[in-house]
Amino acid sequence: MEIDPDDLFRDDEDDPDNELFQERESTKEFVVYLVDASPKMFTTTCPAGDRKDDTHFHVAVSCIAQSLKTQIINNSYDEVAICFFNTREKKNLQDLNGVYVFNVADREYLDRPTARLIKEIDNIEESFMSKIGSQYGIVSGSRENSLYNALWVAQALLRKGSAKTADKRVLLFTNEDDPFGSIKGVIKTDMMRTTLQRTRDAQDLGISIELLPLSWPDSDFNVSTFYSDLLGLKGDDLARFMPAAGEKLEDMKDQLRKRMFKKRLVRKITFSIANGLSIQLSSYALIRPTLPGAITWLDSVTNRPLKTERSFICADTGALVQGSAKRFQPYKTENIKFSVEELSEIKRFSTGHLRLLGFKPLNCLKEFHNLRPSTFVFPTDEELIGSTCIFIALHRSMLRLKRFAVAFYGSSSRPQLVALVAQDEIISAGGQVEPPGMHMIYLPYSEDIRNTEELHTGSNVAPPHANDDQTRNAAALIKRFDLKDFSVFQFANPALQRHYAVLQALALEEDEIPEIKDETVPDEEGMSRPAFVSALEEFKQSVYGDNYEEENDAVGNGKASETSKKRKAVSENAVKESGNYDWVDLADNGKLKDLTVMQLKYYLTANNLPLAGKKEALISRILTHMGK
Repeated sequence: MEIDPDDLFRDDEDDPDNELFQERESTKEFVVYLVDASPKMFTTTCPAGDRKDDTHFHVAVSCIAQSLKTQIINNSYDEVAICFFNTREKKNLQDLNGVYVFNVADREYLDRPTARLIKEIDNIEESFMSKIGSQYGIVSGSRENSLYNALWVAQALLRKGSAKTADKRVLLFTNEDDPFGSIKGVIKTDMMRTTLQRTRDAQDLGISIELLPLSWPDSDFNVSTFYSDLLGLKGDDLARFMPAAGEKLEDMKDQLRKRMFKKRLVRKITFSIANGLSIQLSSYALIRPTLPGAITWLDSVTNRPLKTERSFICADTGALVQGSAKRFQPYKTENIKFSVEELSEIKRFSTGHLRLLGFKPLNCLKEFHNLRPSTFVFPTDEELIGSTCIFIALHRSMLRLKRFAVAFYGSSSRPQLVALVAQDEIISAGGQVEPPGMHMIYLPYSEDIRNTEELHTGSNVAPPHANDDQTRNAAALIKRFDLKDFSVFQFANPALQRHYAVLQALALEEDEIPEIKDETVPDEEGMSRPAFVSALEEFKQSVYGDNYEEENDAVGNGKASETSKKRKAVSENAVKESGNYDWVDLADNGKLKDLTVMQLKYYLTANNLPLAGKKEALISRILTHMGK
């Protein structure tokens, strides 16, 4: 069998045809955390009561540390920088006062997060005042503008990469809603104007600036004072932003986490409608499986990453083949040679465009007609002007006529039929809940469909049916077992969370593994309530009758099967034989090792203990059960 070294060492997510790979490569994210370090941020936010005394600076730093721990796992290719402003010391490439870019060794200012960065930012409060310091950067009688300087430094850090292939963002933490409040007159107007202009310059370069306001217990952050102009908030946008400004401190981590996980562009798609009419769509991955990070091969001596190289060796001479290898296909008595380009052209089945085939009523699309999670598509006018207008016309017509579009889409290796289902916009008082667009559902081919067949023990035996009493009791049990306010977003993968917790403890040299809450564990407290227990017993009694024994009766017909009869006989014999031995005396005198494996299994079977393992394991299991 021919082994391709590239395939042998390549991880699945590095496959160029893999949508996860394309999603990662299409849009990386560059983030600058901009944290206000003025003395006001170090004032206790909860000075009284039984609540923990925290400062706004502590809240901001802990939010950043938590988001970095999440990001280093889920979006490990994104790059971040941490910048403090209103500081006594300065550290930035522009040598601007009041701005300190925090970093660790062996790392650029804007780079992928490392374990050392997370560890030091988590403990920065202990040494912040002595090494970096805090001061008010905008004071009366001075033209120094620390907020302007901070935005300038952030913009310079985000010069890396192109705005077309990377999302560039600045996340600003502050509890000061009026940064120029201590200044009056023309100087204040001029400083506000230059700061707003700096913000517009950054936005023109594709940098988005987001505010994470920290409110006081007795007063809300007033975004209208200054930051509404900086963020460009007006009307409804301003009204929707105001509730977020008053969120509780304990909600800040969740708020930041939600903002960190933006919809990522997977790829641009050309949608061919008919007769040369085409529009351009952007596709987004709404649901994708989260897997542990890719394996990196390391040198056993230096512990540095290995680079895989591929070479061909001539079978006759043993020399390295310098030119590009050619492939051949035997045909009759000749070997027909192909170049790589020719093979690629032969295998090309589709251009990769999305081609419209027609429309069908929505009731023709079944819930099980999906091979994998759908992709959300939305129009873009970046390359094809008019795409949005045509898309809206199709979108509204499909909603009105209750139809979906059938289209052909896929690469040369995976051509697929898809259904485009229009989704209407949903708006609530808090803003947009669901955006307008279309879901691209991947349909099966005829070869992919498997028919369900019911198998019964005999052709003359009628299939079992539930009577009215059983159905009624089942309905009562279902009502008692109802999950209130269920959402798939409530459940995290416990195995994955455990994996990440162990990695975090090892990387950050933590003494204890962080505790993981398993949301998939059944609610034992709720299931032990009398109402639920009563409903369950009534259901079991209606199905199996009064004399049902769960372990020994066969499911369905209520009669003991031959297998269950044999199991019961073996268990009864083991109990009988086990009674012939004084197990306590044998254990105390160390004579269990003199018994045979079969004799040891008498005790294990009689006490419902596992039977697997060698003799030493069986003896150990018996001693453990006896408390020896």
